Amino acid sequence: MQRTRFGDMACSIARTMDVIGEPWSPLVLRNVYVGINRFEPLQQSLGISRKVLTQRLKWLVENGVLERVEYSDRPPRHEYALTDKGRELCDLLMVMVRWGDRWTAGEAGPPVLYRHHACGEISHVEPRCSVCGRPMHATDVDVLPGPGAADD
Repeated sequence: MQRTRFGDMACSIARTMDVIGEPWSPLVLRNVYVGINRFEPLQQSLGISRKVLTQRLKWLVENGVLERVEYSDRPPRHEYALTDKGRELCDLLMVMVRWGDRWTAGEAGPPVLYRHHACGEISHVEPRCSVCGRPMHATDVDVLPGPGAADD
């Protein structure tokens, strides 16, 4: 079965899904973000097969989300680090966390809390307009064709 090439679509959501839409990719990204950045600990913490983890890491490196960084030359050993592109994808994960905490956490509450460096308080991500700074949610915007829209 041929995989649909979402990266070829004129849609930013589809192109993003092409990079991290496979279910293991956001979890690998999350773990590298929190400091689990070597193969064995990644494999153990996720309970993922070595083959699938190898494929996911290779894909994320090829797409510029992660980079391999040598931490030992005798023997050669590498760990994974977020690139600027990868760090920005973590912002997307934070929005997913907010949704998951609200709609799926259940009575136990959220499994992880986030302390904001600037104020020291436990908080969550709140999307804001980059122009006026006001909260920005799906009900607050109109979707208009952009310069990269596909001509039909």
